[in-house]
Amino acid sequence: MSKSEQPAHTGSGAFFERRYWIDVQHPRQPAAELLEYVKCHVPDFSPDFLADFEKSQGQDHCLRVDDEFRIKILGPWNGDVRVTEIGDDYFEFVTLENHPEAGRIRFTLCPHPSLPDTVHFEIHSWARSRDGLVAFTYDTLGMGRKVQQQTWETFCQRVADYSGGLPLGPVHVETVKQADTETEVTQDA
Repeated sequence: MSKSEQPAHTGSGAFFERRYWIDVQHPRQPAAELLEYVKCHVPDFSPDFLADFEKSQGQDHCLRVDDEFRIKILGPWNGDVRVTEIGDDYFEFVTLENHPEAGRIRFTLCPHPSLPDTVHFEIHSWARSRDGLVAFTYDTLGMGRKVQQQTWETFCQRVADYSGGLPLGPVHVETVKQADTETEVTQDA
């Protein structure tokens, strides 16, 4: 039986909007073709030792809406996600009951808006911690945040590597943290 979705409003603590992106010039294939490969091989782009994706519902190959993945996450919590949307240049997961986070995450791969023969790959999430204990471990101690950032930076780098093109710099990271009374923006790389 499938688990219930766990949207951000059901979570605890600060609301985080995170973006991880990389631009790649001269990829071996067009953006749509590259994204199709990513959609059919999601586990290959995630570092197994940090976040091991295993399809638990749906066909073995490419993504379809309502497919689900069980993710073995480094640390004390594992989690499940469901594919909720698939578009021409993106796909999106929502977290399911008991995932460490409550929210959604979108993977987008498209031609760069201003650079010729360049693709832009981005992972964009909107989430809160599932509960107070996860919020304390993630935000206060920083343990979950480091694992999560390393996972998505590696995912971006693997997409760039697979494209066969030239990455235009390192993976960029931006986090917007919204508490009840303030907003804080941080950028890395």
